[in-house]
Amino acid sequence: MTTKRIVNHPVLGKLEENKKITFTFDGQSYDGYENDTIASALLAHGIRTLRKHEESGNPRGIYCNIGHCYECRVTVDEVSNVRACLTPIKENMVIESGKVQPSPLDPKNEGDLPRTYDEFIRSEEQKKNANK
Repeated sequence: MTTKRIVNHPVLGKLEENKKITFTFDGQSYDGYENDTIASALLAHGIRTLRKHEESGNPRGIYCNIGHCYECRVTVDEVSNVRACLTPIKENMVIESGKVQPSPLDPKNEGDLPRTYDEFIRSEEQKKNANK
């Protein structure tokens, strides 16, 4: 498959100098690069649909790509509602799409949702430490 990446950027440098990372999206293995977000890694492989709308079921993908909207939410390592545009890929990360994600604006969802997978992991570690 032809990559849709910029491989030599005047500010960011040459892409091949970055470490390659393997991750899984919907059961298929892909390569990305260190410091790629989930969204940029998927987009480089031509993947544009990340989930389905909560009410209509219409396909949703990357919209703002800076964390202001909630369109790019995916499930990462069985954690739902992770924003693909803010979350860096990690080696062997398992990403799933196609699921109807809970609405981040639904008043029944109490508390703040984590914005990234790393935030989720930190909050889970804090909960574990609080229960010790």
